[in-house]
Amino acid sequence: MADSKEIENPGTKFAQVLDAAARLPAVRINRAAYLRVALKRYCSEDQINQAIAQTPAAAGISFAVITEVANTSIRYETGKVTSISTLAGVPGGLAMLGTIPADLVQYFGHVLRIAQKLAYIYSWPELFVDDSEELDEATESILTLFVGVMFGVQMAQASVTKVSTIIAGQVVKKLPQRALTQGAIYPIVKKVAALLGVRMTKQLFAGGVAKVVPLIGAVFSGGLTFATFLPMSKKLQAHLATLELTKPGHRGRGEVIVGATIV
Repeated sequence: MADSKEIENPGTKFAQVLDAAARLPAVRINRAAYLRVALKRYCSEDQINQAIAQTPAAAGISFAVITEVANTSIRYETGKVTSISTLAGVPGGLAMLGTIPADLVQYFGHVLRIAQKLAYIYSWPELFVDDSEELDEATESILTLFVGVMFGVQMAQASVTKVSTIIAGQVVKKLPQRALTQGAIYPIVKKVAALLGVRMTKQLFAGGVAKVVPLIGAVFSGGLTFATFLPMSKKLQAHLATLELTKPGHRGRGEVIVGATIV
């Protein structure tokens, strides 16, 4: 009976995990601060300022630099999730929902960190628009779709593409609130959340953390990183790199990076 009650609202279960992960310390990435640090080795101060005020694509930052920065961020977060996952428990009682294991919340905290970094370097707008602990509905929707892409959900990929096209056509660069909370994309967000929630409720909550994704039982070892986090991050990177938002401005696809030098 308990199991059947838990899987009645799988989308709600996933939303609980997402919300708990977003409340973790240092999970929310400041777009401007990240871009400034990530681009300082490769770009002039004027170019960085333009990337922050507009987008990296609009600033004419080459595709080679974008790719290098994305890869660097993935390597950094991959190493971080491996080391931090050895810690037991989550500060601040963020597993407060009772049924959510702390190590799962922590894992998804890192998923959200790399999703934000990849979004920002691939020219998406700020995802967390205020300091409220509560997730804005549009932010929750786009993060759900990003996680869906990372887990290989095809309908999530198609929806992220549509959102990208909407943002690329807007004068004001922000998440399209209506499309993500009321429009045609919103029902797909709910379906993606339900698919992710079913996976967790049937596998994780019925059998423990070890079953949420392949080898997640190795949450305290380096095996977890390369079996799950790294390929998931690469899936999101690969998809974001193809989207409409990457197209404005110069794209030097023939450039090769040698250290910090573009040749």
